Amino acid sequence: MGTANGSGDSAPDAPGVRSVERALDILSLLSEERPAVSIREIVQETGLAKTTVIRLVQTLEQNGLLWAAPHGYLAGPGLWRWAHLARSSWELPPETRKLMRDLGARRRETVNLYMLRHVHRVCVAQQESPQPLRHVVHVGDELPLWAGASSKVLLHDAPESLLTRVARSSPYGDGHVERLREWTEEAGHQGWAVSHGEREDGLSAVAVPVLGRSGAVVAALSLSGPTVRFSGDQVERFTKDLRQVARQMSERGFDHPLSPTI
Repeated sequence: MGTANGSGDSAPDAPGVRSVERALDILSLLSEERPAVSIREIVQETGLAKTTVIRLVQTLEQNGLLWAAPHGYLAGPGLWRWAHLARSSWELPPETRKLMRDLGARRRETVNLYMLRHVHRVCVAQQESPQPLRHVVHVGDELPLWAGASSKVLLHDAPESLLTRVARSSPYGDGHVERLREWTEEAGHQGWAVSHGEREDGLSAVAVPVLGRSGAVVAALSLSGPTVRFSGDQVERFTKDLRQVARQMSERGFDHPLSPTI
C-alpha cells in the first residue's frame, strides 16, 4: 500500500515518480474537445521546460501512447489495449444494465453509478434521462467529493484523514470537514442522501449506497436532474425506488458493483 506524500518515497525513486506524473499530466491534456495538443501547448499548460516536454513526448510516442500528427499529438494506438481492458473489467453485467435502464424509464431522470477514487467520485455507469432538460456526465468523469448526494453516501465511515483531504480540495478549505462529517453521518443514519445546488446551481440529486459482500459501501446509485423536478414528495418516491434497485444490485454479492458474481 502506498504512503502519503512525504517520507514514504525514497530519494532514488522520486525522479522516476515525477516522470510518471509528468507523463500522465501530458496525457490528461487530451480530451474530446481537444483531441490533439502541441508541444507549445504542453509547455504552457504544464510549466515544464521544453526539453523535458520533448523527452517525455518522445517516450510516450515510442510506447504508442501518443501519435504525432501534422496538427499536434493525438492519443496513440497503445491506449486501445488499456481501454479494452478497462472496458472489459468495468462493464456492467446485463442484469445491472437492465436495472438502471428500467429505473431511468420509470423516473425519467439520469441514473448514475459512482465509485470512490482518492478525493473524487468516478462515474462508472450512466443511463441518461429521456427529457430534454437533464443532467449528464460522461462515464469516466471525476467529480469532487466535497458536495453532492453521491459523495455523502460514498464517504460514509470514511477515515478522518480522507475527510480532511476532501475538505482541503473544496472551495471552503479545512473548515468544511465539520459539514462533511454532518452530511455523512446523516446519510448513514437515513440510508440515503439528497443535495440541492451544492455543486451546481439548479442541480439536485438523490443517492443511496450499493453494498459489497462485506456490507461496506462500494458505490453510490443516484438520480439527478433539475431542482425544479426534485420536490420533497418526488425525492421520497425517488429514494424508495433507488433503495429497491440498490438492494437488488447488492444482493448479487459483488466485490464491486461491476464485477460478475463468482
